[in-house]
This record gives sequence, structure tokens and C-alpha cells, in this order.
Amino acid sequence: MPASFVLVLLLVIHAASTDADNSQFVHQGFAAAGLALDGLAVVTPGGLLALTNTTDQAKAHAFHPVPLHFLSKSSSSSAAAARSFSTCFVFAIVSPYDGLSSHGLAFVVSPTANLSTANAGQYLGLLNATNGTTAAGGRVLAVELDTITDAEFHDINSNHVGVDVNSMISAQAKPAGYYDDGDGAGGAFRALTLNSRKPMQLWVEYDGKARRLDVTLAPVEVPKPNKPLLSVSIDLSTVVADPVYVGFSAATGVLSTHHYVLGWSFSLDGPAPPLDFSKLPALPRLGPKPRSKALDVALPLTTALLVAAALTAVLVIVRRRRRYAEVREDWEEEFGPHRFAYKDLFRATDGFKDHNLLGVGGFGRVYKGTLTASNLEIAVKKVSHGSKQGVREFVAEVVSIGRLRHRNLVQLLGYCRRKGELLLVYDYMANGSLDKYLYDQSKPSLSWRQRYWIIKCVASSLLYLHEDWEQVVIHRDVKASNVLLDREMNGRLGDFGLARLYDHGADPQTTHVVGTMGYLAPELVRDGKATPSTDVFAFGAFLLEVVCGRRPIERGGHNNDPVVLVDWVIDCHRDGSLLGVVDPRLAGTYDTEEVTLVLNLGMMCLHPLPNMRPSMRKVAQYLDSSQPVPDLSPSYSSYNMMMLTQIQGFGSSARSCDPSTSVGASSSTVFSEGR
Repeated sequence: MPASFVLVLLLVIHAASTDADNSQFVHQGFAAAGLALDGLAVVTPGGLLALTNTTDQAKAHAFHPVPLHFLSKSSSSSAAAARSFSTCFVFAIVSPYDGLSSHGLAFVVSPTANLSTANAGQYLGLLNATNGTTAAGGRVLAVELDTITDAEFHDINSNHVGVDVNSMISAQAKPAGYYDDGDGAGGAFRALTLNSRKPMQLWVEYDGKARRLDVTLAPVEVPKPNKPLLSVSIDLSTVVADPVYVGFSAATGVLSTHHYVLGWSFSLDGPAPPLDFSKLPALPRLGPKPRSKALDVALPLTTALLVAAALTAVLVIVRRRRRYAEVREDWEEEFGPHRFAYKDLFRATDGFKDHNLLGVGGFGRVYKGTLTASNLEIAVKKVSHGSKQGVREFVAEVVSIGRLRHRNLVQLLGYCRRKGELLLVYDYMANGSLDKYLYDQSKPSLSWRQRYWIIKCVASSLLYLHEDWEQVVIHRDVKASNVLLDREMNGRLGDFGLARLYDHGADPQTTHVVGTMGYLAPELVRDGKATPSTDVFAFGAFLLEVVCGRRPIERGGHNNDPVVLVDWVIDCHRDGSLLGVVDPRLAGTYDTEEVTLVLNLGMMCLHPLPNMRPSMRKVAQYLDSSQPVPDLSPSYSSYNMMMLTQIQGFGSSARSCDPSTSVGASSSTVFSEGR
């Protein structure tokens, strides 16, 4: 036999054996798995795959190091067909808060192990939020275990399993659970809580001939159910590339959450080998460590010393109770997961010391803090709330608002009550409020590109509040000082201390007039009824504020009369000098078409008649597609008189098209009892 033939034969045998080795594997723990890790992902000394830790807004990936061939050529056709595969893994989602967690994790089939351009949070480390594509450039299959409801992705709830194909909008999703084989034909459905801190097992199986993907979930002590949770008809040959990487992706948001994988098996063209639960690594213990036997032996010997110490500690305890005293009532039990202990907030803010003071507003003082247990940065707002009337309803609304989830909202994490104070706990925004960048000369000026992006962020958040959440939320205090900037300078609408909620289709009730002068719609001052349209009015004032770098009402006109910003902009629009109102710090650096669009849109939102204002959905469409805003109506000629109804006590507005007109005091806030 020729030597060259033998050499070729050996190479073919080696290649076949190598492919066979890679097509099936079992990891009873990951100490020797050699996974390709990035982001937060690590393998602990005990062999546990820890995808995430206490770091917020971060991501993690763990892939099998060798790519696999999912496609094979059919002998009767030149077209590539997807091979069958099966995988199972044991996972656990662990959060320090009962019923609350950050975002989930996913099993991933990807053409690359480099997902560095993907976003964290609700994108689970898979999708790039900027251009709306998968981080791998497409052709990504994922089975998500999601613990947060994201309206923009049409999530069914905050505890579901979904199959994602090149999108975060699941092709099919079901609430987490399994069908019990021992309970009648087809099995009764048993619900599971993904973030229960308990290990669970997930099977993902693809039948290449039937072109069907089955996903099955169960507790670790339950054998694989006969009926899958999800069954999706899909031809993977049109979805995946070849070769592909298989592994896991996870991401964190604002709450500290750990995502663990304890064991993993995989097989091409056959069932995945079963996992031996006795060989899997243990999850880290939750709570305090158990007391040692030595302490139990020594305890009787030290009883006398402990009694003496207890007497001494009584005074300390009394003082501590006074310092950390809270107001707690029986009806608050249902809001338990959203309630913070006052002592935790006291310690987080170093006793609410002035060096942690972020700002002082009409409704309270805001302090920066860091929670010791989770290392989470927070902002704590202390609001006076001495009246008992309506406290229960108010707290219920606070908790409801805490369920809002949107990338352009400042997350309201919970509350605490103490004596006459209500403390609201928010996610901390590193770059503070937008108004400082507009008016504080010590801050760097924002570019037009940054301002336009922030405008779109705020518009997106208001659209979510008005139309996309389960209830209608009216913010009632939209303004630059309530738009906060995160580390990436994304705009986030915050301060929900004045917000009101009601059901879609219901009629909002008349309330006290609250808000900030210059942002109040004329009909709100007249009848006290806050609606989405009154938020649109305030958003219009916000648009002009961002473009012009001036407050809606400022001193500095004739005889130091107040200058109403919208009147000045409208006059300049009529005179054909609209661009003269643009903030001088933007001179020569802005997009003329975008600036003109925003100014016209601002005037449209500020129309005195509420039915003439656009909805926030229409506003978002204008901003996204740059469609021309309809020309202004002649009815704007009466705008100044209607505007004066909400600034009684000021004189007539001085109007000038000179952008150098001096500016004066900031707008004031209108107060009323309650929020």
C-alpha cells in the first residue's frame, strides 16, 4: 500500500475522530471544561460557572471552546440541512431580594464567540441596542430564561422561557413551569419561579428531520417531563451559520443578581448524556454561616458574661431604635419586597450627611448612597408626608411605579416610611441632571448630537408611560432638571413623586395643580385635570429649553418682565429668523434640519388647545423618521394670553428675537398638599 495513501487515510481518521470528540461533551462542573469566557463570567474554585456577580449593567458569555458543525450535506440534495442536537444544563438564578432580580440568562447558538458589541440589561448580552441587530451580525438562536418584563420586546411576564431568533422579541414564549407526568393525560402544569434561588434543569432539543425545536424545564429532582414547555417549528438551516459556537449569555441591570450554571451536556445527532446531580458543584450558601459546635459548647460557660453585656447593650439598642425608628403598618406587608429598612438607607448615605447631598428640590432633598449588602449605588429622596390621609394609596402607587421597566426611566427601587417622612429609593445616575449641563457654566456644553439623542430618549420614555405600560402613567413634572444622565449620557426621565396612574380608557380625576411654572398646560391650571396631553405640553417646553439653552420663563425682558420662551420662539419663527433662538454654544455645530424639526415640534406640543397637540407616539415618529412637522396654525396668535393664565402675578412678556437677551431666575415649582 503506498505510503501517501496511508498518510491521507490517517488524516481522515484523525479529522473524523476529532469531530466526534467535539460533537458530544459532559461537564459535571466546569473546573476542567476550558470554556471560552468573557465579561463577568468566571469558574469558581469549586467548579461552578458564575456568569454574573454584583456588578450592575454588565454582561457575560461562556462558550464551548471549539466550533461545531450544525449543517450537513444531504446525499440526495446539494442543500445543507441542520443536524439534530440535544443539550441539557442545570442553572440557578440567585438574588438577595425575594421575588426581585436583574435580567436573566440564555442558551446561545452563535456564529462567533465574540459578542463584545452586545448590550447588557434587557438585551441579555445578545443584541446591539444602537442598530437593532444581533451582536454577531445575525444568525443567532437563543433560548432565554427571562425574569424582567420588557414592553418593547412584548414580553408576556417577568418569569418566562422564550425562543429568540435574531431578535429579542421571542418567536414563542411561555410562563416558566413544567407538565407533571404523574398527574393525568398530558400532565398538569406546575408553575416554577426562575429566580427562586433553586437549581433547575433545562433541555433544548432539535429534531432535524421534523424541523422542530423543543424546550423543557423542570426542577432538578424531577425527571424530564414527556411534554415540552415550548415546541417551535423552525428550520435551523435558515437560521444558523456553519460552524457555530454553543454556550451561555447573561446580563445584569440595576439589582444585584447571580446567574449560575452547575452542569452541562451536549450532543449532535443524538440525546445529550444525562447529568449526575451528585457530582455537580454546590451553590454558595445564602444567609449567615451555621454556628459551630464549639460555640454551642462554650455558650453555657459565657452566659454570665452575655447577661452583663446585654444589660450594657440595652442603652445602645434604645438609642439605635430611636435613630432607625420607622413607621410600619399591617397593610404594608403586601409591599414587603419594595420596602427598604431605614437603617440600611441611613448607613448607605452615611447618616444623610451633607457631603452625600446631590440636590435640593421643592419636594425634598436627594442623597447619594451605596447599599452595603449589594454594593448598589442609589439615590434617596426624602419627601415630607405628614398627613396620614391617602398614605396607603400613595405607597401603592409608588410600588406600582417601581414595576416600570424601560431603559430611559430612572428605576424606582422602593420606599421607606419614618415619622413624617417618606423616603423614595432610586437607581443612581452618575452624570446628574440635564439642567446642569444646560445652565451651569462650569459643566461642558452638550453637543447637538448629544442633545438630540437625549430628546429621543425622553420621548421614548413618555411613550412607554402613556401607551405601552399596563396602566396610563402621567408624569406631571417633565422638565430638564428631572431628566438624569447615566454613565453613557443616555437621558432617563426620573422623579415620579408627582406621577398619577389610571387604567387605559378611564377618565383621569381632577387633582391639585402641581408641577413647575412654564411647563403647565393652560387647561391644567384651569380645571386641575392632568392628562397625557398635559405631559405633551411640558415636553414641548422641554424641547425648546434643550435647543435654546434657556428656561421656559425667565426674567430679563423690558423692565425686568418675564420672557416666555415659546412666545419668543414663535415671534422669531414668524419673522423668518427661527434659527436665531438656538443656544449660542451650538453655533455652527448643529444639524439645521434636525434643529428646525425639534423647534417646530416644540411649538406644536405647546399648542394652547390640547386636541391640537400630537400624541407621544406621533412625536416619536417625527423624531425617528425626521418627517416634517405640520406648519403652525394661526391660532398660535392667541398663545401669549393663554400662557399668561398660568403666570398670574407677572407682567406682560417682553418679546425679542435677539438671542442675546439676558436671562434671569430659574423657574419656580408650584406646591400643593400631597405629592
